[in-house]
Amino acid sequence: MSENIISRILKPGVRGKIWRTFIVIIAISFFLLMIDAGSYYNKSVGYLDGKFGISLPSAPEIPFKLGLDLQGGAHLVYKADMSLVPSGDAGSALEGVRDVIERRVNVFGVSEPVVQTNVSGGEHRVIVELAGVTDVNEAIQQIGETPLLEFKEQATEIRELTDEERTEMETFNINAKEQADEALDKIKNGSDFIEISKEYSTDENTKIAEGDLGQITNQDNQRVVSLISDYGEGEYSPEVIDNGDSYEIFKLVSKQEKTNPFDDNQVEKEVRASHLLLCYDGIDGCETGLSKEETYEKIKSIKEEATPANFANLVVDHTTEPGGAARMGELGWFSKGMMVEPFEDTVFSQEVGTISYVVETQFGYHLIYKEEERSIYEYNVNVVRINKITETDIIGAEAEWKNTELTGKNLDRAVVSFNPNDNTPEVSLEFDSEGGDLFAAITERNIGKQVAIFLDGYPISVPTVNERIPSGRAVISGNFTITEAKLLTQRLNAGALPVPIELISQQTVGPSLGKISLIESLKAGIAGLILVAIFMILYYRLSGLLAVFSLTIYGILILAIFKLWPVTLTLSGMAGFILSIGMAVDANVLIFERLREELKRGNPYSIALEEAFKRAWPSIRDGNVSTLITCFILIQFSTSVVKGFAITLGLGVTVSMLTAVVVTKNFSKIVDTDFFSRRAWLFGAKK
Repeated sequence: MSENIISRILKPGVRGKIWRTFIVIIAISFFLLMIDAGSYYNKSVGYLDGKFGISLPSAPEIPFKLGLDLQGGAHLVYKADMSLVPSGDAGSALEGVRDVIERRVNVFGVSEPVVQTNVSGGEHRVIVELAGVTDVNEAIQQIGETPLLEFKEQATEIRELTDEERTEMETFNINAKEQADEALDKIKNGSDFIEISKEYSTDENTKIAEGDLGQITNQDNQRVVSLISDYGEGEYSPEVIDNGDSYEIFKLVSKQEKTNPFDDNQVEKEVRASHLLLCYDGIDGCETGLSKEETYEKIKSIKEEATPANFANLVVDHTTEPGGAARMGELGWFSKGMMVEPFEDTVFSQEVGTISYVVETQFGYHLIYKEEERSIYEYNVNVVRINKITETDIIGAEAEWKNTELTGKNLDRAVVSFNPNDNTPEVSLEFDSEGGDLFAAITERNIGKQVAIFLDGYPISVPTVNERIPSGRAVISGNFTITEAKLLTQRLNAGALPVPIELISQQTVGPSLGKISLIESLKAGIAGLILVAIFMILYYRLSGLLAVFSLTIYGILILAIFKLWPVTLTLSGMAGFILSIGMAVDANVLIFERLREELKRGNPYSIALEEAFKRAWPSIRDGNVSTLITCFILIQFSTSVVKGFAITLGLGVTVSMLTAVVVTKNFSKIVDTDFFSRRAWLFGAKK
């Protein structure tokens, strides 16, 4: 008996092969359905396990990859300036821009951005799609920054303004002052500050922000905070402020203590402290003749006699920090993120007026005297800013400097380091072999002179060269916080843009609007399936019912492909998917129409079915192949919006051919029995 069963399984008859294929189709469909609805399956498994103790394997929960129009995000279009690039190099320069933007967006944390290039009408464009971005302005800033790193020597000649240029500058600035005075008079007479800023401000960033500087702290903008910190809420500058390059009027909208972004009840603080540092042999730049253990014993003995009153004298007598004795160890005010972690953890946890126990960092052993602590305040400030013209605007910011051959293209990598003299964060640069040779030559010919390090056209470090530096390494020290040093390092490692870019178009889709679009698309898809199913069942009866089962398998399969590939689903992609449903039905319609004709001729069901598939296949093949060719052309030569439509439509057409030939045919053979064969009306045919 058992041998007979095994034989029938291994060597099935004609009907057995049909049923075996049917079981395989159902098994694969069930597995793919677990992928399509993994979260619902896992919830059901959890319920069964908790209710009845039935333990079943869980399914992977793979989310759909949604485009920005369904998930929310930004669509940005940049124009690349190729005016200084030879025509033959424009293509490679544009590809270089794309590569750099991709690296910058990845540093920013955007998941799988879409960055494409396009050349149209002589304009070179880069299209950036950032799905799921919550802070679009920050993303734009990250993408648009051009970290142009340059090393410059002092120029031998500096041009002076001509009389005409000086007269033009003075006339412009007199008019700017008159405009500022007029704006202040209107504010004093009750005009809305924001409206005045929009009307009078000539600074582009101020106009874009409509005069809103947002929430700033003393660390963000010390100059502005020093000007408005004594204002009451709603007060504005009593006089126009001359900032050198602009005239400004400030208004304090609100002032509040800054709280921890993860705990609204925790107010952020800044402290003023001084410290005594003892380094030991083995630390770079330290030659005390003492081992680590001997230094530790020494600082412990100093700790025993240290008091707030004598702490400064102890620093003068014992510190090994270069310049520390002259400053008496004074560090000034600082907030979290500006010191190394062990130092910071200690000083922010100890009481004001106390001296810490020994703290170890990479610089040695510290004693920390915490002098003061205060809350960090956030100021919501509005501004009217009217730009002036300065000599630098006319002559150029880099008039006293001239270019060298060394630029950011020679940079191998940038890392955050710390100045051994005062623990401040720095950015260490390491050049490639060519850059190392250039840097050695630059330092050799500028001994005793200054060499400026420019970033984005601004000098951020202007050291004096004491000797030739053959190591191929340089240091940027610009009074950075750790956060600023890390950001600069990221920007430099991301690379400089080969050419400048300009944002010419920005479209933002909010998450709520994207969610609405997704829900509406799903409703359209479900409605389309239901209507098609009703039509097929009413018109083709049993064959239509089998087609609905086949379409269900088709839907399960195509959705699994969308998840596993993964395919980025956009609104246009959803349209392609819904259209592919119609294409899938089209194949079934061709087959069933032919089946009806064969049955009307009196052919047995099995013969009619074979003839139907045989004669319908050329039409199905030709129609779908022509559609696939069109999809391929759209994918290769169209933009991202049309490309999403073509990809989903092409996948849908391919899968629909598979389900029509394999699934629908198998289901149709299942019903090849005497009962159904004698009732041709069940297939829409009358004998």
